[in-house]
Amino acid sequence: MSEEALINKWTQHPMLKPRIDKVVVNLNVGKSGEPLEKANSVLKEITGQTPVKRKAKKTIRDFGIREGESIAVVVTLRKQKAIDFLKKVLPVVDNKVAKRSFDERGNFSFGLKEHIEIPGVKYDPEIGIFGMDVCVSVNRPGQRIKIRRKQNKSVGPKHLLTPEESIVFIKQTLGVEIV
Repeated sequence: MSEEALINKWTQHPMLKPRIDKVVVNLNVGKSGEPLEKANSVLKEITGQTPVKRKAKKTIRDFGIREGESIAVVVTLRKQKAIDFLKKVLPVVDNKVAKRSFDERGNFSFGLKEHIEIPGVKYDPEIGIFGMDVCVSVNRPGQRIKIRRKQNKSVGPKHLLTPEESIVFIKQTLGVEIV
């Protein structure tokens, strides 16, 4: 289906128009202590929200990681904060996202090698440089019926989001080029 046909379909049927559900920013340090606290402050500065610490699921002796040890910080952004964050971060990757970054449901993710490339973030030698993963969840209105506790139902195959539709939506809303 062409881009114009999809956009026309979305205007006729607003429940079919995709939306950005959430953006998850993951900053993995690999060890607890002072480096994790620095990563926590960096993520709080960039996103404007308080990060949550994530623990290791299993022990890996070669990396010096113990089960239950905090090794990463994560922030989930929703609604307008998510869109504003994406508009701030996508120029770091030259407004380009690889087509292989999209999964079968239209979600996509990309990584940043250095957080100091984000506009407005200054380099602090005491903190250092961190890389991060950005995962974007795209869906349609009505997807909640699949995950709610009471009366959860399945979503029909015509209502499921395809990667092609997600690509058109991301191009239209964020001005991203798909490589």
